[in-house]
Amino acid sequence: MQTREQLEKRVAELEKQVSAMGKGAVPVVMMRGIRKRSSFEIANLPLYDIAVGPDPSTGEFRGHARGILAIGDIASGLIALGGFARGAVAIGGLSIGLFTLGGLSIGLVAAVGGGAIGSVAVGGGAVGGVAIGGGAVGYYACGGAAAGENVTSATRRDPEARQFFRERGLAATCGR
Repeated sequence: MQTREQLEKRVAELEKQVSAMGKGAVPVVMMRGIRKRSSFEIANLPLYDIAVGPDPSTGEFRGHARGILAIGDIASGLIALGGFARGAVAIGGLSIGLFTLGGLSIGLVAAVGGGAIGSVAVGGGAVGGVAIGGGAVGYYACGGAAAGENVTSATRRDPEARQFFRERGLAATCGR
């Protein structure tokens, strides 16, 4: 059984923690995140940077990793993996870059994801020069519901689109 003094001390400690939470500080009871960074750098970027979860020492709620290989809640790098990833190769919930894979994927060259936007886009919903998906919009489009200049869909089969997809080995998916 705790004494009255011990209980008062504990209440005072809890009040400090609650007050710190109101000021935007990360509460002490919250899980501590992971921070790892390479000491080796190329062009002022670490070879790898990992930043996942909160960091009470800096008051950061989400880790932002920046490096050639970046892994974090938010990741920016040549190769980026994270909830929000941006880089030449980006993989994440929301990914933006040259080659991307994610829930919502926006890729300059190629994008693959639930929603994909890119020169070549493959996904549930795809928009691009070449689009393949359940719903696809593009110059060459293939899907259940497809729209564009040259289309292979449930209701429309353009000969040029069928030939385009057949030449690229996609006849089983888009040519029939």
